[in-house]
Amino acid sequence: MLAILADRTYRHLFLAQVVALLGTGLTTVALGLLAFDLAGDRAGLVLGTAFTIKMVAYVGIAPIAGAFADRVPRRAMLVALDLLRAGVALALPFVTEIWQVYVLIFLLQSASAAFTPTFQATIPDVLPEEDRYTRALSLSRLAYDLENIVSPVLAGLLLSVISYNALFLGTVVGFVASAALVASVLLPTPGPSEPRGIYDRSTRGIRIYLATPRLRGLLALNLAAAAGGAMVLVNTVVLVRGELGLPESALAWTMGAFGAGSMLAALGLPKLLDRVPDRAVMLAGATALTATLVLLAAVILAFGLSWSLLLTAWLVAGMGYSAVLTPSGRLLRRSAHPEDRPAIFAAQFALSHACWLVTYPLAGLLMTLTGAPTALLVLAVLASVGILVATRMWPVDDPQALSHSHEDLPAGHPHLAEHGGPHRHAHAVVIDRLHPEWPA
Repeated sequence: MLAILADRTYRHLFLAQVVALLGTGLTTVALGLLAFDLAGDRAGLVLGTAFTIKMVAYVGIAPIAGAFADRVPRRAMLVALDLLRAGVALALPFVTEIWQVYVLIFLLQSASAAFTPTFQATIPDVLPEEDRYTRALSLSRLAYDLENIVSPVLAGLLLSVISYNALFLGTVVGFVASAALVASVLLPTPGPSEPRGIYDRSTRGIRIYLATPRLRGLLALNLAAAAGGAMVLVNTVVLVRGELGLPESALAWTMGAFGAGSMLAALGLPKLLDRVPDRAVMLAGATALTATLVLLAAVILAFGLSWSLLLTAWLVAGMGYSAVLTPSGRLLRRSAHPEDRPAIFAAQFALSHACWLVTYPLAGLLMTLTGAPTALLVLAVLASVGILVATRMWPVDDPQALSHSHEDLPAGHPHLAEHGGPHRHAHAVVIDRLHPEWPA
């Protein structure tokens, strides 16, 4: 897997992702402490509102940014967004009012909503071979998992010698370093797509996404992953500190078990995906994640909760979660022309976070009102719905080349000449001007 780091362009992009993620992790810790300073016992409400603003920015801004990503050089766009994020992080230590936090979080997350899909859409152009791109996806998943583990530890070490406001400076350093690494390489920028109106460009990625069967299946699996992931991310602190009465260090170990499971799966997925279709791997991962929620609920009802049980459950859940999310980039890469990739990655970014916008508050509400077993079972039902919809939307037989005809094109059209004349022909199909609908 690490062999792809020999490619200088990808190596610099990967390092840019790592340092930016570490900086973002420091902000997550510092933001909680800042909220407590400003709001005291109402800090949870402030953070909940900030996270909601984050999701709204992701869902609303990403498609618009994706519409313009093919109109400007990618390197310049990514560097500018990194510097914008650094500027916002630099302002956070100086806020004195809660509303200022909300404004800065919206600006920061809006820049991230534009940066992340464009960055993700660049990787398949840098690594066009599918096997190398698959390994890049696994490395990206590992980077996210390491951020979840390393950033809190690093923040804890730094807080022993500096104030939490200084953590924001670490975030600034991370974004500036990311900008420098991106600026140090030449990035491919596919030619712009044909001229379209603003509305058409802003909605193009979502229209391509929803018209492609495999991506409709991916959206349903995103819902399953969000249902299981929300249970872990929202309610682990309640289970560890409230239900089990364990110390804060136990919370770190429990979240680490979920991250470790995700990392183990990411390490094994490249070789597995060389032999097994994406659909089978992703459905198996979603099923394992859902089954873990059900079994954990059943064991809690029968015997009660134990820490060893929770660690084991979260380890398996992390493996299932990673098996759903890691291959998704392969599906997106396969489902759009290079010039449309920023738009379709932006659509994935927005639609997947729309799932989290539902499951985050649902997980917290269920845990508060009904307790852990009911929360686990309801979220498992929601995940099961996602799995069933995915099996219906995403055909088992999903070939690269599809046989179809073009009754609406004249006999001498270049597309027909390229693929063998006016009659039925077969080639890899993506939704575009010549193929506005998926062939039956």
